[in-house]
Amino acid sequence: MSTEQQHDADAYGQELARISHHQHEATSARFAVFQALAAVGIGHEQADDIVSKLEAGAVAGAHTWISESSPPHTCEPQFEDGWFAGVRDVASYLLRIADTTATAGRGRAASSAMLVAHLQQPASSAPEEVPAEDPAPAPVPPLYARRVLAVAEGFAWAVAAPGDRQWPDGEFLDVALSAVRTEEREGYIERLEAFVEERRVRLEELLRAYGPGSRPASRGRYALVGQPETLVILERMETHPFGLRSQWEKELETVLLDDLEFAWGPRIRLSR
Repeated sequence: MSTEQQHDADAYGQELARISHHQHEATSARFAVFQALAAVGIGHEQADDIVSKLEAGAVAGAHTWISESSPPHTCEPQFEDGWFAGVRDVASYLLRIADTTATAGRGRAASSAMLVAHLQQPASSAPEEVPAEDPAPAPVPPLYARRVLAVAEGFAWAVAAPGDRQWPDGEFLDVALSAVRTEEREGYIERLEAFVEERRVRLEELLRAYGPGSRPASRGRYALVGQPETLVILERMETHPFGLRSQWEKELETVLLDDLEFAWGPRIRLSR
């Protein structure tokens, strides 16, 4: 690696560290806001709406800042044309993010309340007095897993091409499906299809920003992005985050799940 490449890698690593810091701070701040809103009697749906509008407004502020930026005064006309073309592209992308952010935050206030209740449970030395979150799920039938995987593979715009996938055999799928509670399995394929359709734009952005061929992926991170089974993981991350992480920690290293949580930006960041 040349000195210039090393410098670029170091600079990018510092950028990722700063982004991670801001993400962590934002998660903590959002959690505090939900607690404050709940304390004054504001319901979950209204709280989600308030916070989503605040976050969309922050992105819109970045859009304004970018749109009003100007190239250096002494630049050549061709450079100036390229500058404004780039500004328009970035501003348009930020606008799409603001539009998505304004409507994509449903259910976060309820998850925040669940987390508060979980953290407030008193510790007990008697195992039989500690309530289990859910009964142990029944084993996932192989045929059922293959059906779910076939459906996930059908969403070509949200899944990387087969040659770009890290695990063509669908590793991780059984762990993700084990977080689908037994009573949810009937009709789960329809639930997954609805989840993917509702979050189509967000999934496309995830694949573009973190999937195979992206700069973060070139560093060896975010390997789950683009895998068909990742659609199931993301659905569970939104619907049953505690169950997903509990099952994952029993079977797999958590680094890949942690990376996916960071890239997706879930309701509650459960990684430690």
